[in-house]
Amino acid sequence: MATVSAVPAKTASTSGSLHRLGVVCGLAAGVWLGAAEAPTKLVNAGFSPFAISLCMVAGVFTARWTFPTLLKGTSYVFADLMAKKHLIVWAILAGCLWAVANTLTVFAVRDVGLATAFPLWNTNSLIGLLWGRVLFRELEGAGAKNTLKVVVGGIAIVIAAIMLGFSTIQGGGTSASPHAIHGLIAAAGASLMWGTMYVPYRKAYLSGMNPLSFVTAFTVGELGMMGALTWTLDGGIHSSVFQLAHSRQMLFWLFLGGFVWVIGDLFQQFATKYLGIGRGIPLSNTNQIWGLAWGALVFGELASANRAHLTLVLAGSVLMILGAFAISTAAASSGEHRSKNEALERECLRYGMDYREVLLAQSGDEFGSRTERKRWWDVAIVAAATGVFIWLGVNAVVPALAMNMGWIGVLGVVLVAALVGGGWALWKETSFS
Repeated sequence: MATVSAVPAKTASTSGSLHRLGVVCGLAAGVWLGAAEAPTKLVNAGFSPFAISLCMVAGVFTARWTFPTLLKGTSYVFADLMAKKHLIVWAILAGCLWAVANTLTVFAVRDVGLATAFPLWNTNSLIGLLWGRVLFRELEGAGAKNTLKVVVGGIAIVIAAIMLGFSTIQGGGTSASPHAIHGLIAAAGASLMWGTMYVPYRKAYLSGMNPLSFVTAFTVGELGMMGALTWTLDGGIHSSVFQLAHSRQMLFWLFLGGFVWVIGDLFQQFATKYLGIGRGIPLSNTNQIWGLAWGALVFGELASANRAHLTLVLAGSVLMILGAFAISTAAASSGEHRSKNEALERECLRYGMDYREVLLAQSGDEFGSRTERKRWWDVAIVAAATGVFIWLGVNAVVPALAMNMGWIGVLGVVLVAALVGGGWALWKETSFS
């Protein structure tokens, strides 16, 4: 097996290009993830958090199989998985962690509200930063300037999220919950689970696995864990999920929320691959500002806010932008690349992989003879997923909420622009590799 010294170091132009790609993906992830949280409010309709979470995961499961099939084909995905069988269990573990975290967020939203819970679980960026440094030698050799940018930028984004959360609490007149402590613990637990979930992500991408392949196995753990949680902790056959499953007008919005979340998460996966945990998670956590935009502009959640609360919104937004800017400009140095490649070599030695091939794959260059030719069953998978959404959407009922349709249009354009811009960048640089 080749050693680090036998493989030429990446050129500055290549490293800079991948850094820019990771930044684009991280910011696009924030746009889409920020639009995916509203369906959790359906917990107030009398359904249990387990039922809400399981139905969202069903939507996630449907979308997760659709995108890899559409972009690469199942032949490619399964060839990639079989080439690195040891990572399948890590992907399933990550899916289990996600399912637990997502369920905890629904409890948190129920007990303390979205505005309070959202910034608390977004502290996962600091947990991810710690894991990245301890386990994968991220920021080692980065130099004081870049380290300061990443650490201070991540902390700034967390502080900004808390400021935005408090502004929404005060502006919306949210009353105290009798289960506030439980809600805060649930949000903190979600932060811990989601921050730890990125460990399998980073392990997979250091080994050269395509994010589209990883999420295919990931979703098995996701759906399996949610099914087990619902069955064992939510009354088994008496769970309200069976009632919700027959409410197609509600089910559509949960599936749609899962669909939107998957697009954001795919961008987040690519950001983690090309930037690492410490940079990728904080950038995707700018979803807080986009979630606030949907709440304030579309649903009028800050309509009664006074000047002090609006000042919090403005200050928090500016701080989050500055934090994202700091991280975006902290491109990895040659010393940091050497540390990362040493961590990569350690993975290759542990699992018997070819270092040169994995290094190329980790940098977005395909290797091997995997075919991307679409099969008849690929068409069937995409058609079936589309059919599910059409079947649910036919009977969907728009919730009786006051909404500003003009801002829905504006934010919808932003979503499309992020999708097209991020998708084009990924295709141009790596062909979704």
